[in-house]
Amino acid sequence: MMFRYAVYFFAVALAVTPSLVVSQTPQELQNQISVHSAQIEALNKEIAAFEKQLQEVGAKKQTLQNTVATLDLQRKQLSAKINVTKNNIATTELEIKRLDGSIGDKETAIEKDEMGLAQAIQSLDQAETGSLIEHVLNNDSVAEFWDAVESNQVFQSAVNEHIGSLQLIKQELTVSRDESDKKRVELEKQRQTLASQQGSLDVTRREQNSLLAQTKSQEANYQTLLETKRAAKQAFEQALNELESKLQYTLDPSHIPSAGKGILRWPLDSVHVTQYFGNTEFARSGAYSGKGHNGVDFRAAVGTPVKAALSGTVIGSGNSDSVKGCYSYGRWLLIKHGNGISTLYAHLSQANVSQGQQVTTGQVIGYSGNTGYATGPHLHFSVYASDAVQVRQLGTNTPCGKAVIPVSALGGYLNPMDYL
Repeated sequence: MMFRYAVYFFAVALAVTPSLVVSQTPQELQNQISVHSAQIEALNKEIAAFEKQLQEVGAKKQTLQNTVATLDLQRKQLSAKINVTKNNIATTELEIKRLDGSIGDKETAIEKDEMGLAQAIQSLDQAETGSLIEHVLNNDSVAEFWDAVESNQVFQSAVNEHIGSLQLIKQELTVSRDESDKKRVELEKQRQTLASQQGSLDVTRREQNSLLAQTKSQEANYQTLLETKRAAKQAFEQALNELESKLQYTLDPSHIPSAGKGILRWPLDSVHVTQYFGNTEFARSGAYSGKGHNGVDFRAAVGTPVKAALSGTVIGSGNSDSVKGCYSYGRWLLIKHGNGISTLYAHLSQANVSQGQQVTTGQVIGYSGNTGYATGPHLHFSVYASDAVQVRQLGTNTPCGKAVIPVSALGGYLNPMDYL
């Protein structure tokens, strides 16, 4: 009789396993996810339309009206991207909620089944205690004894099968937990992206307000400002080249990493090079006082997040625009890395880090702009041998003489493309 009781108890234990009660069913969660996906698709079409308009405006003559229109379009595009990120965050949160519900169901099933299984095995152990003669005598007939033996065999088979089922549920639980953890990491990255995009939006607003205030909303004032920047830029480049030519430095290859792709990460998520390093065609046309371009220029709309190319320490920061009449690097950051090279990020509209701060690879350190001399918003990126570069006043008899900037002997400049 004990065998049959054990089988009965085991069956009841499995039958009473409840499912976790959740506020939303998986189908309701999926419906909400589908709504967010549809919104994301519509917003992406809107973003693409803004991009097309930006290209059309960018192809026109550089005027105050076109510059303001570009900033307006960038702001609208950023707002749409922010809404996409918010929808992605909401979708990921729903997916985590659905996974957590699934995990809860599996945990409850495991808990109930393990409890029932333990009690059933305990009953089986008690039933098997005693000699064969005692089991025979405990039954009313030999036939009943053999029925009990058969029930015991069936029960043991069921127990083994359910142990296998529990193992499978535990494997599924592990997979669900891993997936949920990955979603949480993804969620945190999306929240960081959202904060960066909102920072970009603020930058474009300030840029437009500053431009309109500086030019008094007059086209003539804007064109005068452009001419002033061009003239000041030529004077700055000539003075910088003369100083750097006087500095003595012999590059020791053992102090820097060998050229190789991927040593540095791209400082922008979307890469479009507008000016390469060295004696480019633009340099040969008379730019850079005939000394070649000392970095790489990337196309980057105002407010584009700029990221550290490698972990390191911010050893210099400044803004040459704070010196009246100086149009050079504008707002800049210099980061020294542990492998013997340093990187410069110039023409920023905003810097998020300061001198002495440690940064990590891929960290947003600021936003691109068109401070200093820039015919349009972009990022200037230079790579130096750390032994060669120093942060100091230019110290020349020019409007930039009092500006604090990175200065290096000519031999200390490295081609960024050798390391990106």
